[in-house]
Amino acid sequence: MNPNCARCGKIVYPTEKVNCLDKFWHKACFHCETCKMTLNMKNYKGYEKKPYCNAHYPKQSFTMVADTPENLRLKQQSELQSQIRYKEEFEKNKGKGFSVVADTPELQRIKKTQDQISNIKYHEEFERSRMGPSPSEGAELERRNSQESTNYRRPAEQQHQPSHHVQPSNPVYQQQQPSSQSYGYKEPAAPASTQRNAPSGGGKRFRAVYDYNAADEDEVSFQDGDTIINVQQIDDGWMYGTVERTGDTGMLPANYVEAI
Repeated sequence: MNPNCARCGKIVYPTEKVNCLDKFWHKACFHCETCKMTLNMKNYKGYEKKPYCNAHYPKQSFTMVADTPENLRLKQQSELQSQIRYKEEFEKNKGKGFSVVADTPELQRIKKTQDQISNIKYHEEFERSRMGPSPSEGAELERRNSQESTNYRRPAEQQHQPSHHVQPSNPVYQQQQPSSQSYGYKEPAAPASTQRNAPSGGGKRFRAVYDYNAADEDEVSFQDGDTIINVQQIDDGWMYGTVERTGDTGMLPANYVEAI
């Protein structure tokens, strides 16, 4: 039995039957609901089991979401996690223990990591200076110690010179290393003219740009404008030198001074 057309209601014969959208149509009746353009199986679009062309296909519009308790809770949670709410809370709490820079968890983690790295590196260098040099530095230190030993063994006619002319260039290792007699090697003493022309201090000179109070017994305190002499670089963050004003010798941070 032949079915009826979904549009005109007449019988649809097999030669002109179009089976689409769960209905049967005449080829001429299968057209757009709006503009009546004849459609086929390739260019139609179905909406609520009715054929439409591409231009008149109904557009779906979103409805307003009701403010249910669950939606209100999600909205409140999103606001708490937003950067705007965080800045508002920071402005309210300003002056209650927060620094000028926002103390975010990420900045606190980075600051703590940097402090740990700096502290470990400082103590490693300090322990290395106390325990003595590594084997790779033995040859260089042997040469320095031999030179220092020959400076103290100069002839009697040179003993009247000021003591600062023969001050060793490396005060850290001079106290920890044995004399050059254990090495069996001795370099010739430098000429007297060279010793007299050597600059006092024996190292680089730096000037303090900030005040610093010693945080450990092996550090030195200084004030802005003080001159640091006999400065030796230990690592990127620390130096070893003598404050000219007080005469104290020890470790000092490299970012608190500048070269003269």
